[in-house]
Amino acid sequence: MGNSRSSALSRDVLQELQTSTTYSQEQLFSWYQKFLNECPTGRISREQFQSIYASFFPDADPGAYAQHVFRSFDADSDGTLDFKEYIVALHLTSSGKTVEKLEWAFALYDVDRNGSITKNEIHEIVKSIFNMISKEDQKNLPDDENTPEKRTDKIWDFFGKKENGKITEGEFIQGVMDNKHILRLIQFDKPQKVQEKLKEKTQ
Repeated sequence: MGNSRSSALSRDVLQELQTSTTYSQEQLFSWYQKFLNECPTGRISREQFQSIYASFFPDADPGAYAQHVFRSFDADSDGTLDFKEYIVALHLTSSGKTVEKLEWAFALYDVDRNGSITKNEIHEIVKSIFNMISKEDQKNLPDDENTPEKRTDKIWDFFGKKENGKITEGEFIQGVMDNKHILRLIQFDKPQKVQEKLKEKTQ
């Protein structure tokens, strides 16, 4: 079993997280202990992350979306998230600044990590979002965005790109900041509820 050193959050990581997020020292210590209880190795695998994510969406299929979220936060591409990567993910998807959230959203949509987004990549993420929207809720969506294909076309048309064009990070962030409707189209709202549940567990 782990010794006291393995269960302690290093001062360097603590200071870095306090600087880069809005969380207090007490919150970080509490979350770190819970993280170690769930992941004794100090790292969470893609499968574990998907399992945790899925538990918040019992009536949907968040598998594909969770994989993309995991990829966007796996900074060193080693197939696991350490505590720092996990907390940065929590911060950006809940209380991060708008530009930080959009930088993360770009990373989410940049599936092949080549620094630009294609229409096919947008369709892949939008399709994974639709897997998490119940059939009943899908019926209530506007006619021009009630399928992954229609929503993809709507997003792509806004950026004014040709079918085989590409969107850079700067274009993506500026475009979304200039039009709040696009922000609604590129994201899935319920992760906010996930963050609220996670915060409740720490209080």
